[in-house]
Amino acid sequence: TQLAREEHMGHFSFGWQGKEPAPAASPSGAGATLPLQSVQGTAAATVGADTAYCLDPAMYAPAVPPTVPPPVAEAAARRRQEAENIALYLIHILRKCAETIEAGDYAAAAGKLAEARTMLATSISTTTGIGRVASHFTAALAQRIFPASPHSSFALDASPERARELYRQFYDAGPYLKFAHFTANQAILEAFEGCDRVHVVDLAIKQGMQWPALIQALSIRPGGPPSVRITGVGSAPAADEVGLRLAEFARAMNVPFSFQRVTDDSLDQLQPWMFQVLPGEAVAVNSICQLHRLLVNPDAASTSLPTPIDVVLGWIASMQPRVFTVVEQEADHNKPGLVTRFDNAMFYYGSVLDSMEAMSVSRGGAIGNGAGADAYVQREIFNIVCYEGSARTERHEPLAYWCARLWRTGFTHVPLGPSAAYQAAKLARVFSCTGFRVQEIGGCLSLAWHEHPLFTVSVWSAMPADGADTAKEHDDNHKLKMSIGESSDSHLPDIGAQ
Repeated sequence: TQLAREEHMGHFSFGWQGKEPAPAASPSGAGATLPLQSVQGTAAATVGADTAYCLDPAMYAPAVPPTVPPPVAEAAARRRQEAENIALYLIHILRKCAETIEAGDYAAAAGKLAEARTMLATSISTTTGIGRVASHFTAALAQRIFPASPHSSFALDASPERARELYRQFYDAGPYLKFAHFTANQAILEAFEGCDRVHVVDLAIKQGMQWPALIQALSIRPGGPPSVRITGVGSAPAADEVGLRLAEFARAMNVPFSFQRVTDDSLDQLQPWMFQVLPGEAVAVNSICQLHRLLVNPDAASTSLPTPIDVVLGWIASMQPRVFTVVEQEADHNKPGLVTRFDNAMFYYGSVLDSMEAMSVSRGGAIGNGAGADAYVQREIFNIVCYEGSARTERHEPLAYWCARLWRTGFTHVPLGPSAAYQAAKLARVFSCTGFRVQEIGGCLSLAWHEHPLFTVSVWSAMPADGADTAKEHDDNHKLKMSIGESSDSHLPDIGAQ
């Protein structure tokens, strides 16, 4: 309910911590694994005995003598309550602004926007907690009402170079993309076991940060490394430079390697022949937060032509990949109504920004650092709130929707094994002092902030199966459907899971 969401948002600035689960034992008989140090980087930190369990002091405070006089404690509690009330009222004002925009009453929306701006300027800090979240959504609503407003904070450099830099800073800001890359790589590594020639198709090569870890893992494979080929979808010259760096790294690892670039004008305009898959190659297709950009509102479709997502999934399936790794934000931002999108985005990005703030503090940095990562998140918020039609590309959907869509296209689910789950949990424990954890859902893995999933990795295959494999695939798909739950399936009349 909206009240529950507002209550949740109201607590972002007050440092609630979940209880950290006990470390899992290494699975017996685990296969090849990626070197964890390859993704930890400078983010790795030693978790001391006093922080390993993330105990909430409130659990044992009654047994400890008060350290401040009662009147001072009462005044502090009163100030916290007042701050919570202001934050909840600010969220209420912003939602009313979104409602009036959706109703077409822009005069009333401008009034609500002015009230929200006044509160941000006088009553609440915009550098932490709910004030930071509200500041982004206030700016997005302002851009929606006044597209040419000189006061809009959306005067962001839209150049490809700037976009790549923001992506890099978001990667460095926390475990979000590290978890995505690491878990997808583990699935690819297991799928390539015993293969002499392997071919990875990356639907968005970007800076290529995902692939050195996989190349390194393949270099130490028993029996020697395979011949590796990576085809990256990207633009020149940046993607070509990435290919040169990867080739140099592979040479240092003594891994036979080749790279080719495919233009990234539009994924639905690509064809399988462009990737030049050779007979005998084991193929993996990798998508990190790309498929949601291909979704369109069915109500807006004016022709009977296949939608972009159906086109792309179709040509991926025709390549018969051994493994298709799909990483998407675990969010629901593809609804036609602005208010529903606004509510869902406020809830989701509140958790993202709260986790980024906790990461900054845990690293000893000042709150508000990481402006590039903050701008990366802000761009997504603006796209969800400000735009409609084809201009709105941040159309995130939850796991249940993706499962239904992939099943319909003919893919079968490949559960992530215990080794992948163990390694992902091990990575999350590097950041455990700030509340990150890994959740398993029917063989898929989600990175969660406390109990709120942020990013989900699912693995699929389009390889022909024999009778025994077909029975196993049916069992795996059934387990995933049961994990998703019938309530999720009931919300998918347009997609139709098999």
